[in-house]
Amino acid sequence: MLAGGLFRLCSSCRGVVSGVARGSGRWRTVQGRSRHTGWLELYERESVQRYLRRLLEEHEELSRRLQRAGPEEAERRLLAERRRRLLPVAAAARRLEAAGREREELAALLDDPSGCTDADLTRLLKEEEQHLSRRTAVLREELIQTLVPGDPLDGSAVVLEVVSGRTTGGDVCQQFTREMLDMYRGYADYRNWDFQVLNYSPAEHGGLHHAAVRVAGDDAYRLLKHEGGTHRVQRIPEAGLSSRMQRIHTGTATVVVLPEAGQLDVQMDHRQLRVDTFRSRGPGGQSVNTTDSAVRVVHLPTGISAECQQSRSQLKNRDGAMRALRARLQQSIMGKETESRLAARRQQVGSRAQAERIRTYNFSQDRVTDHRTGYNTRDIKEVMRGGEPLHHLIQDVLQHSERRALLEAAESPRQPAH
Repeated sequence: MLAGGLFRLCSSCRGVVSGVARGSGRWRTVQGRSRHTGWLELYERESVQRYLRRLLEEHEELSRRLQRAGPEEAERRLLAERRRRLLPVAAAARRLEAAGREREELAALLDDPSGCTDADLTRLLKEEEQHLSRRTAVLREELIQTLVPGDPLDGSAVVLEVVSGRTTGGDVCQQFTREMLDMYRGYADYRNWDFQVLNYSPAEHGGLHHAAVRVAGDDAYRLLKHEGGTHRVQRIPEAGLSSRMQRIHTGTATVVVLPEAGQLDVQMDHRQLRVDTFRSRGPGGQSVNTTDSAVRVVHLPTGISAECQQSRSQLKNRDGAMRALRARLQQSIMGKETESRLAARRQQVGSRAQAERIRTYNFSQDRVTDHRTGYNTRDIKEVMRGGEPLHHLIQDVLQHSERRALLEAAESPRQPAH
């Protein structure tokens, strides 16, 4: 079912590519590999197959145009860049095509009654058949994953904020907000990311009202971008009347995840900025809380502001505040550009915006539930440490989002994609 031309073999091994859907032929997908299920289901969709053929045909056409002497240098650069983006798709298609050749050769041996009379040889061929079936499932998954539209911001550093929300009583929200910050700090350690606190506003009894941090490292924004939203906590307070009566309190914390804007992404006229200095608040000591080292920067045309108070150096705090402000301005620009598209989808599937509840942490039942995917996991303490259990949850949400993005690209009217 792959495109013709450069991938001519696929027209002769159509049964290899779509045999699972038809349920015909010798080749079958080996059961028990549930991790491939989501992507393989997409592989069987006709809209995804049409999208795949379209991209492969475009790759062929770009290759032909680049081989001709016609295009000007500027146009050749554009064509070469577009072809470069399609190379992973073409390479994955070739790998699947090569597996198809091996399967056809093996099928010919097994189906030839005069060519396979030795029992041991037949057994080895059938074992190879099973191996190729598993390998084909993996190659199909890899091919479909190359079709997922890329996000140019995935490699960006992140400005992440946690903000205490409302509660039915007590200081549950503030404590949970601090635990959320610690969870993301632990996840940054797990991923070997840089974790820099920009702002920290503590609450009583060790809680937290608000904090802003900068997270930088491989795939930081790609993995954290779906953490933005309202996180709900359900727990029995550790002390007080509610604790004695075993009364469950419900609270929330809001997480905001912004890609850090580069110097060229958002241009700011310094004449439109107001810089305020003030005395640092919260934990610290010596000159941290005794000098006007904290900095707040306000973008006057929009009223958007950001502050930083974590360093004794006013210059370092100013730099941190400028980073956060630039990220918020970029998010504002991006929000205006995408609002019309989100409005069209909101009535059908919800906006998926950060104001919606996305996850519940139920300490009483030792369970974390992500409401976007239905993912459930136990051992809430391990999740809150920010290690592998949290990574599995984040990966599940990411794959759900990428599958949805691929379906939207495949089912949209023809346009430049990927």
